[in-house]
Amino acid sequence: MALDRRTLLARLATFQGPSTRRSVTQLAITAAPYAALVVFMYYAYYHISPWLTLALALPAAGFVVRLFIIQHDCGHGAYFRARWANEIVGLLCSLTTFTPYALWRRHHAAHHAVWNNLDKRPGGGDIYSGCLTLKEYEALSPLRQRLYRAALHPLVSQLLLPPVVFVLVYRIPFDTPKGWRKERASVYLTNLGIGTILLTLTLLLGWQPVLLVQLPVIAVASIIGVFLFSVQHRFEHSVWARQTDWTAAAAALHGSSWLRLPKILQWFTGNIGFHHIHHLMPRVPNYRLQAAHRADPAFAANVTGMTLWQALRAPSFTLWDEARGAMVRFPRRRR
Repeated sequence: MALDRRTLLARLATFQGPSTRRSVTQLAITAAPYAALVVFMYYAYYHISPWLTLALALPAAGFVVRLFIIQHDCGHGAYFRARWANEIVGLLCSLTTFTPYALWRRHHAAHHAVWNNLDKRPGGGDIYSGCLTLKEYEALSPLRQRLYRAALHPLVSQLLLPPVVFVLVYRIPFDTPKGWRKERASVYLTNLGIGTILLTLTLLLGWQPVLLVQLPVIAVASIIGVFLFSVQHRFEHSVWARQTDWTAAAAALHGSSWLRLPKILQWFTGNIGFHHIHHLMPRVPNYRLQAAHRADPAFAANVTGMTLWQALRAPSFTLWDEARGAMVRFPRRRR
């Protein structure tokens, strides 16, 4: 059953707009447990075992991912009705997510304008929401093919690069025109805030526990976050289109996925697995995405659903074959 964008938006309209009570409650039950867990991680380092501190990095990273989803909603103006409230909460979250709020918001807005559009693919070496066609890949020199394959190898793209991006790349105003003054300033202000927090903790507790707590948490959170973003746009059955055939509704339903996660993972990821709903109407707050998806059976019937196991396989589908109209893996190398 095909649905036009006007019909889809009409059915989602009642879910658009935040509830201040729900937003404040969600923020509280995310930020407070995260802060308590981090405090306990430092306590465990000195009084129980550094290994326990390291083990607790995984649940702590889950809370950071959830805080990132809140920051993400703030960037869309979907978390509070007042712009100033979104700005303040988004900026505060950025000190935990290591992601400069204003710069990320502007880049993300550009993503929402062109996702899965072959004629308007993002520049700057984006290997997560961008996609080469099979023909473009085959036209590369052998060296560039090897480099591209290496960059998209799951060990590199999904495990090694995400911590580098969040810890190092986000510390500079990368791919940022000089005219983007507010966005450039957000990078430096975020760095100042993070640096102040880390320096204070180091002076109080020493550099070893700070390193053991903060680095694994942001590393694991970045890996989870990048994985979610990449598999929600480039997966086995995702559809890419040229500008003449591209529409926002079709791209939302067929170019972004419905990631069916276990309940606990759905909670930590702020329902972002209902990504088709998010792309159809970005101002639906994360805590209403599931209800919006369930508003009409046509959503489930028209979108590609993925289990966690299928999502783990998704990074292997790297190229868009225009002749077949399908995502494909890298071709086998010729001997």
